[in-house]
Amino acid sequence: MAFTGLLSSELAENRRVVRSSSVSQIHPYGSEGHRLVGCTVGGVIVELGPRHQYDCTYRALVMGILNRTPDSFWDRGRFWDFDDFLRLAETHVADGADFLDVGGSKAGPGPEVTEAEEMERVVPAIEALHARFDIPIAVDTFRGSVADAAMTVGACIGNDISGFADPAFLTACANHEATVIATHVRIGPRIPDPTPTYTDVVTDVRNFLAERIRWAQAAGIPDKRIIIDAGLDLGKTPAMSAELLRRSHDLATLGHPILLSASNKGFLGEVTGSDLDDRTEASWAAHALGITLGCRILRAHDVRGARRVADVMEAVMVDDWEQHGVST
Repeated sequence: MAFTGLLSSELAENRRVVRSSSVSQIHPYGSEGHRLVGCTVGGVIVELGPRHQYDCTYRALVMGILNRTPDSFWDRGRFWDFDDFLRLAETHVADGADFLDVGGSKAGPGPEVTEAEEMERVVPAIEALHARFDIPIAVDTFRGSVADAAMTVGACIGNDISGFADPAFLTACANHEATVIATHVRIGPRIPDPTPTYTDVVTDVRNFLAERIRWAQAAGIPDKRIIIDAGLDLGKTPAMSAELLRRSHDLATLGHPILLSASNKGFLGEVTGSDLDDRTEASWAAHALGITLGCRILRAHDVRGARRVADVMEAVMVDDWEQHGVST
């Protein structure tokens, strides 16, 4: 339990009021007459492609994870069969996913996945999902060519864990009017990074993401279609990932929606001493803390649980409880 203190040592800092042009963080016990808690992303409309808009002042969106890989860290190929993959997608949608995320190459080290193999995995999958569901679909790739092909058949979000390392990625997304997700990674995807070092992990990640925001803007991506992700466990020790989660409000000051990718991650296993198959409640707790600190998109394996966390947090944070049918 060496890391449990990491999640509470800066509680006092997280309770202070922080304001910027786009973010206001309210004392969780209420202040200035407010009946809301946590961090509200003021006036920010999240656009997932050109057709889908969401007011995320209080609401957190849920992204359902769909792996087209035989070796993902979580399901380890359990949904590799295409029919099983489609059934999982149907479950995610029924459980309340706002959008789906399809990846054909896992983030961590493993056997090489060629461009052709990745195309074969994700393009037919996205085409099938687009024909079945009227919700946004993200392609999880760091290759511009794969993003372009996926968007041609229905994806409208490019989720890039490399931080836009391929110059063709942003071009493809701009051409398709897609939303982009900029993720921090220290070295690169699929490259072992057992001893990551930073001058200051929060400052370094924040500066990296600020630069990627500028890259996306220069490529013609509208601000409402730029999402950021701290990349928990990607080139970070468990302590670093815990600190980034705890300091999510520092990233919120960049003025762009934060995607929280904490679901079943290794740092939660270190915090709780739990195995991979026993991190459900830890993931819920991370989701709730992240929302309180400004995260507005939850990337989740357990969509039903994440949806319930997001809905409860919205009901608690919203200023006017009467719209939820709660007597005051």
